[in-house]
Amino acid sequence: MRKINEIFYSLQGEGFHAGTPAVFIRFSGCNLKCDFCDTQHEQGVLMSDEDILAEVRRYPCRMVILTGGEPGLWIDDCFVEALHEAGKYVCIETNGTCVLPKEIDWVTCSPKQGTKLRVERVDEIKIVYQGQEVESYLQIPASAYFLQPCSCTNTLEVVDYIKLHPVWRLSLQIHKLIAIP
Repeated sequence: MRKINEIFYSLQGEGFHAGTPAVFIRFSGCNLKCDFCDTQHEQGVLMSDEDILAEVRRYPCRMVILTGGEPGLWIDDCFVEALHEAGKYVCIETNGTCVLPKEIDWVTCSPKQGTKLRVERVDEIKIVYQGQEVESYLQIPASAYFLQPCSCTNTLEVVDYIKLHPVWRLSLQIHKLIAIP
């Protein structure tokens, strides 16, 4: 059984896959308590893998995004394998503090200061920027590095930073900007 906050179908609103249709499996709970987190994800219901897969199969897209809270607290190799057997491309949005199944197709890591990364592979780094030091995150091998304004409040500051440090790319929360359900 896995504790699920919600399962919904929408467009990915941020990062490398922005604009891509996806089924989001939002797991409950997180091992960190970030002050900028804009959503409480403690509530949820326990669901079997079969029930989760039945819900995922209701939607026509191939991409599934495991998110949270921290999905790394709830997933394992069997779960990822079941999603693959259902024909899904499996992405995860993680804070990087949990060891993840190796067969995940795309790993988005949003590391937080003061935490130890335990992920073995990262495809994209996505940092919610609040003026903190971020250059040390470039030491994590990844295909893309994104800075994201904190709830769209400091966008111009992020743009200015990226213009001075062009290895970074801008990630906007387009689902918030244009109210994607």
